[in-house]
Amino acid sequence: MLKISQPRSRRWQKLTYSPIIRQIQVFMAAIRFIALLLWDRWRGGASSALKRQRARGLVQTLLKLGPTFIKIGQSLSTRADLLPVEYVEALEQLQDQVPAFDVETGIAIIELELGASVGAIFRNFDPLPLAAASLGQVHRATLHTQEEVVIKVQRPGLRALFDVDAKAIYRGIQVTEFLFAWTRKYELRTIYGEFFRILYQEIDYKQEALNADRFRNNFANHPEILVPKIYWRYTTNKVLTIEYLPGIKVDNREALIACGLDPQKINQVGICCYLKQLLLDGFFQADPHPGNLAVTSKGELIFYDFGMMGEIKSLAKDQMIRNFFAVLRKDTDEVVETLIKMGLIEPMTDMTPVRRLITFLLDRFTERPVNFREFTLIKDELYAMFEEQPFRLPAEMTFVLKALTTLDGIARILDPEYNFASSSQPFVREVTAGKGTGYLVGETLRQVKLWVQSPFQKPTVTDRFLEQLGKRMDTGDLAFSVKAKESDRLLESLSLGVQSVLYLCGAGFTLISSTILFVGQLSGWAIALLCGSGLFSFFCMRSIFRLSLRNRLNRIS
Repeated sequence: MLKISQPRSRRWQKLTYSPIIRQIQVFMAAIRFIALLLWDRWRGGASSALKRQRARGLVQTLLKLGPTFIKIGQSLSTRADLLPVEYVEALEQLQDQVPAFDVETGIAIIELELGASVGAIFRNFDPLPLAAASLGQVHRATLHTQEEVVIKVQRPGLRALFDVDAKAIYRGIQVTEFLFAWTRKYELRTIYGEFFRILYQEIDYKQEALNADRFRNNFANHPEILVPKIYWRYTTNKVLTIEYLPGIKVDNREALIACGLDPQKINQVGICCYLKQLLLDGFFQADPHPGNLAVTSKGELIFYDFGMMGEIKSLAKDQMIRNFFAVLRKDTDEVVETLIKMGLIEPMTDMTPVRRLITFLLDRFTERPVNFREFTLIKDELYAMFEEQPFRLPAEMTFVLKALTTLDGIARILDPEYNFASSSQPFVREVTAGKGTGYLVGETLRQVKLWVQSPFQKPTVTDRFLEQLGKRMDTGDLAFSVKAKESDRLLESLSLGVQSVLYLCGAGFTLISSTILFVGQLSGWAIALLCGSGLFSFFCMRSIFRLSLRNRLNRIS
């Protein structure tokens, strides 16, 4: 009779965190990191060496907090255009250096799930993990048919950990919405629900296998996109066996160039692949971080992970198609209209600042890299955005934007001169050639026609000037800068500064009172005042952050 070994629990899996304890753990980690950043800023800024130290500390914190927070760090590691290079380099460790669990546990899970010993299933099995990720690790093996495969084994105890994290984060959202009513318009609970829905899907490897097959079928006529074959006989909810497809990590620019590959061409393949997923298929890989993508020596793009997938409704796809070609045409009104219909912008009484901001972005950055110094030209619009906060993030668009921002980060690593318009040209040509079926392709072709016709329908310079002048007069945008505006900004900054000082005094007073009561053995009141001190500290840090942001905007001149 076959004896199947049982998975051995690790120490951290045996810990049973209550949601309250987990909430405190996450809150304290966040407070500590924010306090260090504020301390560095107060001392006059952080040197490169200090930033590296803080970044390493952040990585260790994310690793200790577990898979949910590792996922967040993985997304941030691709934003080289937003984060300091020291943080990007440190967070990249989350892609390749997530600690593996012990081999005995992995083998035990495989044997328990597949119902046979590793030796009976595989001709060869490498006990050393090929890679470790936040949700599992992979081992190389060879089947008795001589086929090389990779076995993905799920980390033990994930569902229990997700249950605890879900409760802790939900409680945090409840507290946030209670204390700050203005956060309710961001639909944090809906986004939370969508995030954990997909996260729970990621730990169902049978669903991931189905996703991979569906994705492969969608790209059956695209030889530049590779998806590993699924071996269903050796796949369960916790074990996934796929074809072994080696490749170069997608963000390793030096290695790609050394193999004679053109980073710009790789960008084109990736961008066009995602445009097809989003605009035509409505089924997309929502987590395209560098650990999930690779490139073959022939320049083919390999997708490895299909746990985090998203789907887009037909109406949303229609609006995204319109938005995409409106961006190419630099049609501000169409872009604003589609963003409103997708729920990304909330209509304001005066939409002029939004239109001017989008016009500015379309005119300057659709065909060349972003230069943040040029934002000095729209300082007033940035202030309006800061005050009105018209942008929203509907739950159904959360992972679309996550995928696009992650992909954008990779593209800028591969090519510092990357621009979206040129990289998307192959997709436009493909759609123009009529490859595809259905209403969405028809809508896309209609948008292509408008895009092609737009250069020949442009008004003269005089017409454009008169049209813009009329619009600005109608909307009240034709205004002159006056000193009163600068005075208002100074008063607003002063108000935030006073708020910060008052909150700081409140935090200090309640902390001292708590200490006195604790010494006097009035522990109940001491704990209550200690919580009050923490609340005052939170408000203080929030005011300091807003003050810092305002001062940064003031310096853009």
